[in-house]
Amino acid sequence: MPIEVAPLDAALGARITGIDLSRPLSDTEFASVHAAWLDHQVLIFPDQNMDDEDQVRFSQLFGDLPDKAVHSKGTKSGQQLHKSVMLVTNIREDGEVIGSLPDGEMHFHTDGAYERDPYRYTMLYAMEVPREGGDTMFANMYRAYETLPEELKERLDGVEAEQGFYTGVDVSDEMKQALRIDGYDGKAVHPVFIRHEETGRTAIYVNRLLTRRIIGCSDDESRELLSRLFDHSEQSDMVYQHKWRPGDFVAWDNRCTNHARTDFSGGQRRLLRRTTVQGVKPEPALSAVGA
Repeated sequence: MPIEVAPLDAALGARITGIDLSRPLSDTEFASVHAAWLDHQVLIFPDQNMDDEDQVRFSQLFGDLPDKAVHSKGTKSGQQLHKSVMLVTNIREDGEVIGSLPDGEMHFHTDGAYERDPYRYTMLYAMEVPREGGDTMFANMYRAYETLPEELKERLDGVEAEQGFYTGVDVSDEMKQALRIDGYDGKAVHPVFIRHEETGRTAIYVNRLLTRRIIGCSDDESRELLSRLFDHSEQSDMVYQHKWRPGDFVAWDNRCTNHARTDFSGGQRRLLRRTTVQGVKPEPALSAVGA
């Protein structure tokens, strides 16, 4: 059966069928998946049956996996195939969560923005999901830039923002404390508008959970500008909301998407396995001012 790429009726995303990710991909399959990823930003592979080795093998097709996970407990007992593999789960054994990022809602963010070289891709494989809630929402940051008011494009052209470890301006102190692990509080400075190194397109690179401030602005001005960017990029016509089913494998491009998690009952189990692909320091977008 040939690979079929079916674009979603949404701001971004495509459903990929006709492929079994539990086996190695052919060169033709890899090329099809890579092209679809660049075109659609988020790929959904339904009805997969993958173990750790399958997921790592697929992930490594697209680059190196990070050799550290300072923000993650990985998987229980350290019995993980690679340091970048982690469980995203609220399941507890003997009172301890067996993975990371366990409960409730999470604001829009892009993975690893607080590092000098953020993650290029993130991939999640669903093993157990709640009956209701725990959905993942994806925002199209290309479209967010393209539809941004011109005065904001001009005001923020060439400007940088500081990204922190779960310390965004709209995040409660309780959430910040709950999400910090082992006192890690990394930070990095990246352009507000970045150039995707493969497509050449411009994307907004700030998010509600991780972005601390805009460099060179007063606190009040920074907060006002960021709030406008957040509100604009999180509008419904920028977002696809994915309701998980067991066996879903969802992969997204962190260079041009933000993602968030909806709330769910703590009494319902949620277990997903995550891998990430290492990226490079984002480059500033080419100036659109005067073009």
